[in-house]
Amino acid sequence: MTGTARSGAVWATGLVVAGEICMDAGAAIAVLVFPTVGPLGMVMLRLVFSALVLLALTRPRLHGHTRDDWLSVLGYGTVLATMNGLFYLALDRLPLGVTVTIEVLGPLVLSIVASRRASAWLWALIAFGGVLCLGGGGWDRIDPLGVLFALAAATSWAFYILAAARVGRRFAKLDGLAIAMSIGALLSLPFGIVAAGAALIRPEVLGLGAAVALLSSTIPYALELVALRRLPASAFAILMSMSPATAALAGLVLLGQQLAVLELAGIALVIVAGVGAVRSGIAQVEASVAVTPVSTATGPLTVPGAMVADPAGPLAALNGPLTGPVETLPPVDGPEEPFAEPLA
Repeated sequence: MTGTARSGAVWATGLVVAGEICMDAGAAIAVLVFPTVGPLGMVMLRLVFSALVLLALTRPRLHGHTRDDWLSVLGYGTVLATMNGLFYLALDRLPLGVTVTIEVLGPLVLSIVASRRASAWLWALIAFGGVLCLGGGGWDRIDPLGVLFALAAATSWAFYILAAARVGRRFAKLDGLAIAMSIGALLSLPFGIVAAGAALIRPEVLGLGAAVALLSSTIPYALELVALRRLPASAFAILMSMSPATAALAGLVLLGQQLAVLELAGIALVIVAGVGAVRSGIAQVEASVAVTPVSTATGPLTVPGAMVADPAGPLAALNGPLTGPVETLPPVDGPEEPFAEPLA
């Protein structure tokens, strides 16, 4: 690696870490607003403001889509709202680090199952040991209902990954995400209005909701997109696997949430399992590429991918299993770059 490339990778790594800090700061602010609007009110505020930002940036095309396209994006928006609602309900009862650690089990288990490698079960066993350690020596310290909400959020995240991949194949750019976020915001409206009530007309509450959407969605997405231009996807995936650690640190610094030694050990085990699963998936892809001759045939592609810290982000489509048609196109005459068109 040249000096320029190395410095670019270091800079990109810093951007990813900054994005993680923003996400965790947004989650901490959300926790602080829970007494005023409740978890479901906070979910509504985040989804509404995130949808408004995405609609303004992408201006998605609403015409020319099939019935299956709309069913796919409707399912995507539904699971998006469900997943965020369950996450915030868990966050209302559990420390931030514990909540994020349990939630990342969803994509982790999906990646392990998709890999079809015997070694993958080692990472599953390590992750299971991490979950047991989260009890801190006794599950009486952990709210059982909060754990159930977090596990349900983890399951929803796994379904989200599959839905994101499907919608990503059917809609151009970030159109599918913008439409799905809008659907999720509409679905969250009645629950949020009932939970928050008159607090929703208070300017400071709306400002905090916008801040959570900005910190948890807009800024991290932008930083991740810039970082991925200079950072290999494999390195990005491993950095994302560290999200439980940054969440635990944010919970300690911003919310004063102390964790027992065994809880910290549990978070560390889940991180090790995540990094191991990602590296195993990368090795599997490299091995398959090495033995598969290049051809112009089309067929299904399954790539065990990366875990992304924020399930509401457009980069969640990088998660595995990412399936879709593979086709080798003939070379294009001229200097035109197929990816030169801007996102919005």
